[in-house]
Amino acid sequence: MSFDLSVWALPDGATAEDVRAAVRRCREGRHDDRHPDPRVVAFYRAITASYPDRRTVPGTPWEVAPLHAANDHVELNLVPTCEDQVLLDIERLAGQHDLMLFDAQDGSVYPPPSRVAG
Repeated sequence: MSFDLSVWALPDGATAEDVRAAVRRCREGRHDDRHPDPRVVAFYRAITASYPDRRTVPGTPWEVAPLHAANDHVELNLVPTCEDQVLLDIERLAGQHDLMLFDAQDGSVYPPPSRVAG
């Protein structure tokens, strides 16, 4: 069974419920017809530079490849045995690119550090 995360490019002020609603729309196959958000593109390029998703390589962290990438999010289905470093890299890159992180296991939503009030 995979460990599933997704990163979301939503407008400033988006709430955890906004992310959950976007996840539901994605699962229903409904995606907005718009240009890809530059934050999503940059995240995808960065994560796949470290962990390619277009070819089979031993030790890949991906349960499902290629990654599901849409204009406002990237879904990451990880093998249960993926190294903690992969998760740390996903979290770091989500923060660098101002993306919200959705944990499909329990429905938790984590805003990027730049949006967390100090």
